[in-house]
Amino acid sequence: MPVSKEILDEIALSPDEYEMIVERLDREPNPVELGMFGALWSEHCGYKHSRPLLRMLPSTSERTLSQAGAENAGAIDIGNGLAVVFKVESHNHPSAVEPLQGAATGVGGIVRDILAMGARPVALLNSLRFGPPSEPANRRLLRGVVDGIGWYGNCIGVPDVAGEIYFDESYSQNPLVNAMCVGIARIEDLASAAADTPGDVLLLVGAGTGRDGIHGASGLASRTFEEEQELRPTVQVGNPFLEKTLIEACLEALATGKVRALQDLGAAGLTSAVVESVARGRRGFVLDIDRVHRRESGMSGYDVMLSESQERMLLVAAEEHVSEIRNVFQKWDVACHAVGTVTEEQTARVTEGSQTLAAAPVEHLADAPQYRLSGQPTPEDEARRRIEWADVPLAEAAGLGNAGDVLLRLLASPNIASRQGVYRQYDHQVQTNTVVGPGEGDAAVLRIKETGQAIAVAIDGNGRQCYLDPYRGGQRVVAEVTRNLSCVGTEPLALTDCLNFGNPERPDIYYQLEQCISGMADACRQLGVPVVSGNVSLYNESQGTAIFPTPIVGGLGLLDDASKHCRAGFPGSGLAVVLLGAERLTAEVSDLAGSEYLYAVHGMVRGQPEIDMELEGRVQALCRRLIGDGLTLSAHDCSDGGFAVALAECCILGDDRIGGGGSVGFTAADAFAESVPERWDAALFGEAPSRILVAVEATQLPDVLGAADAAGVPAAAIGETGGDSLRIGGRVDLPVAELADAWRGGLSGVWA
Repeated sequence: MPVSKEILDEIALSPDEYEMIVERLDREPNPVELGMFGALWSEHCGYKHSRPLLRMLPSTSERTLSQAGAENAGAIDIGNGLAVVFKVESHNHPSAVEPLQGAATGVGGIVRDILAMGARPVALLNSLRFGPPSEPANRRLLRGVVDGIGWYGNCIGVPDVAGEIYFDESYSQNPLVNAMCVGIARIEDLASAAADTPGDVLLLVGAGTGRDGIHGASGLASRTFEEEQELRPTVQVGNPFLEKTLIEACLEALATGKVRALQDLGAAGLTSAVVESVARGRRGFVLDIDRVHRRESGMSGYDVMLSESQERMLLVAAEEHVSEIRNVFQKWDVACHAVGTVTEEQTARVTEGSQTLAAAPVEHLADAPQYRLSGQPTPEDEARRRIEWADVPLAEAAGLGNAGDVLLRLLASPNIASRQGVYRQYDHQVQTNTVVGPGEGDAAVLRIKETGQAIAVAIDGNGRQCYLDPYRGGQRVVAEVTRNLSCVGTEPLALTDCLNFGNPERPDIYYQLEQCISGMADACRQLGVPVVSGNVSLYNESQGTAIFPTPIVGGLGLLDDASKHCRAGFPGSGLAVVLLGAERLTAEVSDLAGSEYLYAVHGMVRGQPEIDMELEGRVQALCRRLIGDGLTLSAHDCSDGGFAVALAECCILGDDRIGGGGSVGFTAADAFAESVPERWDAALFGEAPSRILVAVEATQLPDVLGAADAAGVPAAAIGETGGDSLRIGGRVDLPVAELADAWRGGLSGVWA
C-alpha cells in the first residue's frame, strides 16, 4: 500500500477502506482524490456505522415534506401554506479543542442547514454536556461554549429560546455541544439541494476560502479525541456579521425564482457540498479551484477542496440567470463567483485551470461503505442494572439528611439548578415572536404572527438512562421531549435527533447505539411522531473511556391558537393541583434508576429504567386536551429530581395573582401526604416517567378528574396552592424563598 497508515489516520480511513477505493477506481487515488474520499466516507458525512441502524426510525407522516437524509433538514407542513424546517447537529470535537469558536461555528453551521432549505431561521436551541463544574477546566469549557453560542446567535439576530445543560464525569474529556435551529418558509418557497440540470452553473457565495477547518468536523468526528492542542488548526473560525448578510442575500436570491438548488458548505467544505448536490440529482460536475475566492495565498487544491471555512453557500442556477443572482449578492456586499458547472457525466472533476486534480465517479464518492456489526453488552453493563433496596440506604439512616434537606440539595445540584446565568447571555426576544421563553415552561413557544398559530420547540437527552439500558433510555428520551411539548399545549409533530456515542467499533458501544435507536424507533411509532432530520457524533471517547451514550432529541409541536399555551409555574393561590399519570406516590426501586437523587446523594449510577409507552401516550394526550379546553392553568412534567423537585419548580416559577408575589406556595392534602411510603426517597425523588403536575381552578377539579378517568389516565388531587411555603405533611416544610435561593444559587460559582 503506497499510502502510510499515518496519512490514513489523519483522514479517518482504514487500510481496508483504502483498498476499497483502489478497487472502485481501478487505480491508486491521488492526494486530492484521497482527501475527498476520506471526508465523504467519514462518520460525520458517510454515516458508515449508523446509516443501517437509522433506517429503523420512522421518517414520514402526513405532514412530512422532507424526511431524514433527503435534504439538508426536515420540513413539516403546519397548515396555512407554511412549513417548519428544523434540525439538530453536533459540534462536539471542535468545541473541545476551541470552545468559543467551536460552539459559535456549530450555531452558524446549523443555521445554514436551515437556510439551505429556503427557510428563515427563527429560533435556536442547544444541548450541552460537560464534566463536573467543580473542575476549572470544565468551567472554562462551559464559559467558552456559552460565550460562543451567545455571540453568534445574538449577532445574526436569531433568538436562543431553549436548551439543556448536564454535567457528568464521562464528559470531562469529551464535552457535547449540540445545536438546533428552526426556520419557517412558505411551502412553495422550499429549496432543494439537488443539482439535476446539466449546464447549470455552480456559484460559490460568502466568505473567502482559507485553511481553517481542514479535516475539522469530518475528520475530528471520525476518530477518538486525545490531544486538543495539536488539533486547533482544524477548528473553523466564524464571522456572524457575514452570516447575517449571507442569510438575507440567499433569501432574496431565492425569491427571484432563479435559484435551482442551494447547499451549505459545512463538514468537508466544497467537496461535500458539490458532491452531495450532484449525487441527489444523479449528475456530475466540473469545478475549477482557480475560480474559488480565497483569503489565504499558496493554498493547494487539497486545501481548497477540504477547507471548512465558514459562512459559505453553494447555489446552482441556469447560466442565463447568473447575472441577476450575482447582482443580488453584490447588493448585500457578499462575494459570488461561478466556480463550475453541472455535467451529464456522473463524474466529480476538479481542475486547476487546464490541469485535472481529481476525477472520480460521483457514486463512488457519495456511497460510503456501510457496516453492520455485532453488539454485545459487557458483564459490567448488565451488573449496573441490578439494584436492591439494601444498596440504597434511606438518607436519614445514612446521615444524609431528611426529605427537606435532600430537596434543597437536589435543587442546588448542577444538573437541576437554574440556568439563568446561561439564558441571560442569549437574546431570546429578538424577532419578537417568543411567547414562552427559556425557563418559563417545559418547551419554548413562538407565535406565528401571520396565522395566529404557535409552534413549540424543545430539546432533551438523558445519558444516564441510556447508559443503564440503551433501549429504555431511547424510549424515555422520546417520551420526555414529546411530554415537554404536550405540557405547553402543543401536539408533537416531528423530531430531530443527534446521537452522541463512543467508538462504534467496540461491541459494547455498538450495542448501545443499536439498542438506543431501536428504543427510540418503537417510542416514535407508539406516539406517532417521525424523525425527519438528524446527525450522529461517534468516537466521543478518550483513553478508551467513552461518554455516556447520549441521544439528543429535538421536538416540534403545533398549537392552532397561540393564546392557548401553558407555562410551568403555578399562576396563583387557591388552585387545586392534580398529578396526572399516578393515583399516589409509590416507592419502586426501579424509579431510582439513573436518577439525580441516586447520583447526587449516593454517588451511584445504577438501576433498571422502565416506561409504559401506552400510558405515556394517554397522559400526554390528556394534558393537551385539558390545556386546549381551558381546564389547566399550568403544567410541568416530573423529570430530573422527581415529583418533589417538579413541585418545587412549580412554586418557584409561580406568579401569585392575588398577593402580587413572585412565587406561590403549596400544601399537600392530608390524605395524599399521609400516603407517602416509608421509602420517601423513591416516592419523592424517584424519576418514574409519564407524570405531569397541573394546576386547575378548584371549581373545575371534578371535570379534570372525570376527563382523566375517561381517558384511562390515573390521576389524583394532591393539594392546593397558596401561602409562602412548600408543605408535604411532615416530610417537607420549607419556605419557597429558601427553595428558590438553593435553585438559583446552584451554578452561581460557574460565572464567578
